[in-house]
Amino acid sequence: MNVVSADWVVPVEGEPIADGAVAIADDGTIAAVGFASELGEGERHEGCVILPGFVNAHSHIEYAVYAGFGDGLPFVPWIGMHVQRKEALDFDDMVAIAMVGAHECLRCGVTTIGDCSFSGAAALAAAATGLRAIVYLEVFGHDASALDRFHELHHVVEPVLSDRVHAGVSPHAPYTCTLEVYEACAALGIPQATHFAESGAERDWLVDGAGDWSPLANLLVPPPGETGIRLLADAGLLDQSLMAAHCVHADPDEIALLAAAGVGVAHCPRSNGYLGCGVAPLRELREAGVTVSIATDSPASTPSLDLFEEIRAAIVAARAREQRPDALTAADALELATLGGARVLGLDDRLGSLVPGKQADLTVISLAGSPFDPVEDPVAASILGGSPERVAATLVAGETRYSKGTSWLDSTRAARSARSRMLP
Repeated sequence: MNVVSADWVVPVEGEPIADGAVAIADDGTIAAVGFASELGEGERHEGCVILPGFVNAHSHIEYAVYAGFGDGLPFVPWIGMHVQRKEALDFDDMVAIAMVGAHECLRCGVTTIGDCSFSGAAALAAAATGLRAIVYLEVFGHDASALDRFHELHHVVEPVLSDRVHAGVSPHAPYTCTLEVYEACAALGIPQATHFAESGAERDWLVDGAGDWSPLANLLVPPPGETGIRLLADAGLLDQSLMAAHCVHADPDEIALLAAAGVGVAHCPRSNGYLGCGVAPLRELREAGVTVSIATDSPASTPSLDLFEEIRAAIVAARAREQRPDALTAADALELATLGGARVLGLDDRLGSLVPGKQADLTVISLAGSPFDPVEDPVAASILGGSPERVAATLVAGETRYSKGTSWLDSTRAARSARSRMLP
């Protein structure tokens, strides 16, 4: 049994422990959480806080080097640009980029992702780096033949699937997938992820067939006359197996439908803000009983996979929207980024908090020399003062997968080369 200790341990389910420690069993689970004086110091991290590993419930690590493409474009032409530029890449390029994304997640203290994967490369990258993942293989189309793509991608990723890396399916969005495609995906009986109510343009097209969607002419499906949330609810396809990203424009009735069905929502405030889509109704979602997480989306729409910045953006957006400084506390935000993410992915029995029996997925954050040192509140200090540069170590199942100073030059070079081929 190994022990890691620090100035503070924050279990999330339980009060912070000063001079705390986490004992890790040989199978990579948590054996005990308590005081270092009782469990031993083991590997000591001075000036640090130990948190549960962050759970980024909605990412696209295959887009890790897409930052800045189309910045300032409206939603539909922005998507069209990315679809067009992606055509310059082959599968090896996508794997190289996904490797950079997986490494960046670990550097940011993320131990688990729910990743929507265009090519399946995310599964290979997660397996190679030790990142825990549900990889939702993306499908698009007008009928059940869209699942041919899923089966092709599943064949590619099957060799790397394990207890740590799982496959799901992602019917991309209601404007690129018909109800028949959603039905076929649900029939697979595996975890699902989709994009709902991300932009006003989406609602205009789905309900009224309005707007210029010509940049997506090859992917677009006919407007069903109602929103994606209502369409799936009417068909009985909203349930706990489905994770929905964004939900910026979900109205009160749609929020109630999500809550009643147990659909989890990934809240991506930076992506929604940079794309000009708006601010998701976080308070309304939480008050309705919807399970919510904080997630980064991808560097295609937001500058980085930095979950610290995402969490702070969520706090600022919530407080500004509600005009209340307690609208989202640091403790609330930490829970959404850990246990909330695990709940959205259906993994909260194994992940998201430091509890005996759960996986020993840990993030160690150094606050030495920060504006929060000496630490009064380890939660506020970690959330408001944390950054990738302050992550001392990231452990998955008790194994150190990142420690400060680690570099991955080979994958970075390959990904930068791939990005260069996408430039005009």
